[in-house]
Amino acid sequence: MYTLGIDMGTTFTAAATWRDGHAEIVPLGSRSAAIPSVVLLREDETFLTGEAANRRGLTEPHRVAREFKRRVGDTTPILVGGVPQSAEALMSRLLRAVADQVIDREGGPPPVTCVSHPANWGAYKIDLLRQAVRMADLEGSVIYTTEPEAAAVSYAQQQRIEPGAVVAVYDLGGGTFDAAVLRKTATGFDILGRPEGIERLGGIDFDAAVFHHVRSALAGQLKELDEDDPGAIAAVARLREECVQAKEALSADTDTTIPVLLPNLVTEVRLTRSELEAMVRPALYGSVEALKRAIRSAGTAPDELHSVLLVGGSSRMPIVAQMVTSEFGRPVAVDAHPKHAVALGGAWLASGASSTGTVSGRAVAPAPPAASRPEPASPKARPAPPIKAGVAAVPTSPAAPRPVSPAPARPTSPAPAGPSSSWATSVLSAGAASPPQAGRASPPAPPTRGRRGKRRLLIGAGLGLALLLAAGGVAYAQYGRDDGKKNIPAAAIQPSVKPSPTLPADEQCTDEIKSNRRWVCLTSAVLADGKLTINYNVDYDGSTPDVDAGYHLHIYGGDGKYPPDHLMGSHAPKS
Repeated sequence: MYTLGIDMGTTFTAAATWRDGHAEIVPLGSRSAAIPSVVLLREDETFLTGEAANRRGLTEPHRVAREFKRRVGDTTPILVGGVPQSAEALMSRLLRAVADQVIDREGGPPPVTCVSHPANWGAYKIDLLRQAVRMADLEGSVIYTTEPEAAAVSYAQQQRIEPGAVVAVYDLGGGTFDAAVLRKTATGFDILGRPEGIERLGGIDFDAAVFHHVRSALAGQLKELDEDDPGAIAAVARLREECVQAKEALSADTDTTIPVLLPNLVTEVRLTRSELEAMVRPALYGSVEALKRAIRSAGTAPDELHSVLLVGGSSRMPIVAQMVTSEFGRPVAVDAHPKHAVALGGAWLASGASSTGTVSGRAVAPAPPAASRPEPASPKARPAPPIKAGVAAVPTSPAAPRPVSPAPARPTSPAPAGPSSSWATSVLSAGAASPPQAGRASPPAPPTRGRRGKRRLLIGAGLGLALLLAAGGVAYAQYGRDDGKKNIPAAAIQPSVKPSPTLPADEQCTDEIKSNRRWVCLTSAVLADGKLTINYNVDYDGSTPDVDAGYHLHIYGGDGKYPPDHLMGSHAPKS
């Protein structure tokens, strides 16, 4: 009997197994234990993952998806071979592929699998992760842990830590940064205070900085390449790989050269460690400040820390240990294989759940169903605002309507929400670190007051509207645009329809939502006779709704063909 820990990172995915009191990393790749977090859709509509997808993606960039973990929670679809995919759908493909490889190697499925996630993910993103796990159809039970907790558990297996000792975790991976403070207990670790994180800080950002250095050294010769030439696209992709390898080499060496093999140019560019550190130091200051906030939130002081554990591949850069040591004055522990620490810790945590059913600490408690998640503490109460009710009737496309059935938190494969640039264009552009994302309207947010409630409002509204359309979306906008060229039918206002009394807890219009200055709750959506009818309650705080210069409810959607991509998310013209 064995248990499995999976660490699905932004750029790499690792897995580890526990058996008979020992955890070991699973060699998922042919060249390294961790595999690229890459998914590719072939022409025959089958998927490749990991190294095979990464290799094939060099020549078929429009069919590959990378760094999709950064897109969790983003309703804008990821186009893979022209097919819209959600981030969680791609994560499920990768999870299933990793599980199958481990099962083939071990001869059977594990009774317990532990899946890790960033410590600063909220309830919405964690729920999407659970959805990805359900789509992956993993055998046995699945538990969840934060990445810093798993890393601390792995560290505790190598170094003796007395119960009560406090450890800080500095997790700088390929795409995200996490900071957390944990206290050792008799059976595990407990998070102290509130973890901090930076959503878009990691190795891929440093790779982009190195690529910018090379492009600058070539004095604009990259711009001369034909963006439609497959050879040029493949050459630039190889150049990006060389930039990654150069960055990693500077963790051990003081200088390196980056070969440039392009159709119109063959040369090399020199890069020193000091040049690399000058590029990344400003961003790393932000990570140190985040760790300070985590320590302050934990109610402790730096001199009370047992040590600071450096986790993630990017933490191997010498400047990281230098800055952390200089700022906090505590011992720094760097794992020999920082990419593996989270997966190893997950395997240990899964072993505890397998043998006892429960393990102390938040890290490994089985996740409750989405509908039974406890609501966070409500903000300071304020008088209940007056409520306006309405119903928006949105005509659908000429296509025959399909029956509506209950849907998950949001569609897993929404249709494109806007035009997308070619990957050839993005790979040759300045500082491009990843394939472009499909466009999406992003109206300015309402005032800071109520931002927390607005986030919960959008979450609840998104869940209640999941059955809207495959490419449906909701935005609560401050103002809009009207260029006179759009022909999306305007919404008609009709009398209110009472919401269903059997709504799940996370779809209800709660008092916390209504305590905000302005709020809206979508209560139901019905598709019948070619018309989509949406019922809602709204409070505009005494103001009059105004599409062009005020607050209003903005609902948009389509069937993938109507309205066209360039109109998706736009305001309807005035009637």
